[in-house]
Amino acid sequence: MTRVFVLATMAALNSFSAHAGSLTLFASGEDLATEGFNAPKLTKDGWALEFTSIFATFDQITAWQTDPPFMAEGPEITGVALPFDGPFTVDLVDADDNDLVELATITAPAGHFNALSWALVPGDEGFSLVFEGIARKDGQEVEFTLRSADAIAHACGEYLGDERKGFVTEGGEADLEITLHLDHLFGRADKADDDEVNLEAIGFAPFATGGEFDFSLDGLHLGHFGEGHCHDSAL
Repeated sequence: MTRVFVLATMAALNSFSAHAGSLTLFASGEDLATEGFNAPKLTKDGWALEFTSIFATFDQITAWQTDPPFMAEGPEITGVALPFDGPFTVDLVDADDNDLVELATITAPAGHFNALSWALVPGDEGFSLVFEGIARKDGQEVEFTLRSADAIAHACGEYLGDERKGFVTEGGEADLEITLHLDHLFGRADKADDDEVNLEAIGFAPFATGGEFDFSLDGLHLGHFGEGHCHDSAL
């Protein structure tokens, strides 16, 4: 995205300032982050996982109003852009009762924010995603730390979930959610072996000795917009 385009879209936002509301952005690893992988939702290779922390760093975040809707078929989104300051490093285990961690709340023009671009990036410690916890299987118990230093950009179409999100009204409040689907990394024992998630997931077996491991996010497609798909690419 060029600087000229950003300035143009910011000018468009300023013109709507008289009709502004607020937009809050959350991140979530869902109940697999806060409650862990427990029967029947074990990893694809039968491990139970209890996470003490899941640190994720998010940056380059922009909410978009697009017309026509962005279908997440490529990396470029065009429309009215609303950037968030970043980066934000959060612990997805330390979430509220809805498995959400707040990243930021900003003033936003009225309208439907129906697309989101964002990136997982290395934080101050050099890693974009760090899992710490305990794994258990058949009486075996191991402590683990799993780390990725990959930087992955995401361009996402409309948020999908139990309700539509991102509708800002004058003086009103709206929210959006970046979602990491952890079963895309660990798989799920309650799904078929040939389920797409299990075919692509690493599982826990490569880390079963316990200790510290580095892993790659390449091809895992963890990042979503609720249940909405994102186009992802390495930075």
